[in-house]
Amino acid sequence: MLRAGYSYSGAMPPPIPHIDVHRAGDRLKTRVAWLDSKHSFSFGQHYDPDNTHHGLLLVNNDDIVSPGKGFDTHPHRDMEIVTWVMKGSLVHQDSIGHSGVIYPGLAQRMSAGKGIMHSEKNDSWRMTGETHQEPVRFVQMWVVPDEPGITPGYEQLEIDDELLRGGLIPVASGMKKHAGQSAISISQKAAALHAARLQPGRPVTIPEAPFLHVFVASGTVQMEGVGELYEGDAVRLSSSGGQRIHASEPAEVLVWEMHSRLGG
Repeated sequence: MLRAGYSYSGAMPPPIPHIDVHRAGDRLKTRVAWLDSKHSFSFGQHYDPDNTHHGLLLVNNDDIVSPGKGFDTHPHRDMEIVTWVMKGSLVHQDSIGHSGVIYPGLAQRMSAGKGIMHSEKNDSWRMTGETHQEPVRFVQMWVVPDEPGITPGYEQLEIDDELLRGGLIPVASGMKKHAGQSAISISQKAAALHAARLQPGRPVTIPEAPFLHVFVASGTVQMEGVGELYEGDAVRLSSSGGQRIHASEPAEVLVWEMHSRLGG
């Protein structure tokens, strides 16, 4: 019962914005002879019940793979997997007939759907004939799809020219507002991945969304309300957005915009 002098409109109070900074050195790590992998969330043998996802994003792995090595054929199911190469080249092969070389500026998505097998290796010379001894560094990100059991799929597109023009570029999206704008599509209508190659004096503004994940893929940047961020740092935002990010030297950021979260 309301006391005299009080009224109730029925409206819920607005959500409280929250910003959580995760430093590069605090990430979970997997290191073997050919792989240096840093995990933003629980992954593989690394499990932290308080760090399983943010919004719809379950995996943000920062991987370095030695020449001639990589991930042998393995299965995935019911996941939208976006791979973004930072340096070097990565060979993708899957059980639905796709194969190709992924390199910086090429957007790539694999929809695991009802089940797919694939491999990822740093051995592009087997397809191009050009031997190299360069490690490959890539960021692999997983988001849950809208529904389970869809037909597996694959999509890739080079967007280097768009990135060079500056700004925050929609790389992979399932959102209606990005129809015809994003490089590739994902089967998740509440999520979009943006990328920006920052140059001094050319800041970008991140979108507003219930959930945002900002990852500094290279360089050092300044983010409004946060401060300085270094390569490998990430910022998880809830009920926030609209902050500007700028750099004093060339840098690259990956931004997930999410309008839902795992479990509703």
